[in-house]
Amino acid sequence: MIQAFTHTKISKEEISQMEIEEFKGRIITILSLEEANKAVSYLQKFDIVGIDTETRPCFHKGKSYIVSLLQVSTFDTCFLFRLNHIGMPESLLQLLQSETVLKVGLSLRDDFNALRKRTEINPAHYIDLQKVVGAFGIEEFSLQKIYAIIFGKKISKRQRLTNWEADTLTESQKKYAALDAWACLNIYRHLNQATFETRINEAL
Repeated sequence: MIQAFTHTKISKEEISQMEIEEFKGRIITILSLEEANKAVSYLQKFDIVGIDTETRPCFHKGKSYIVSLLQVSTFDTCFLFRLNHIGMPESLLQLLQSETVLKVGLSLRDDFNALRKRTEINPAHYIDLQKVVGAFGIEEFSLQKIYAIIFGKKISKRQRLTNWEADTLTESQKKYAALDAWACLNIYRHLNQATFETRINEAL
């Protein structure tokens, strides 16, 4: 039996009363092919990373933009790959298609489809949290609500509709982007721990 959480759903009003979560690790912005290769070399040393993407919002009917940013996070460091500056480096493709590094995210089908508008990609060895939280009794699908149910903290979405193709990202944008990728990783670790503890208790 997998441990279920007290709340299966949560309202925006409940979330608004919560303490705001922050990513307190390193945030490294990647702006060149050389930097991308170094970052991927570092990330390939890890068994698991969190991923997310950001795309410049469009407020005009019939117009759209391709994904601007790919965030890849460990538990203490998040790399922000500015795809609108560097495109999709081969090393980054290899990471996404790696069979040894587990990629954890939310609504990954949308992220991968967005990335395919830049280049062909066949991602491997990944987990979409939307497909696993139900086993823990969680009936929500947004990152903000899932995180609030599990940790009792709020992920602010104030930066979501900002310009992700700006020449320079603001500190608020960087923190928001890093938090989303890291939060996926944090959720996965917590769910894994909950499962493990439940199995231990059942064995006692």
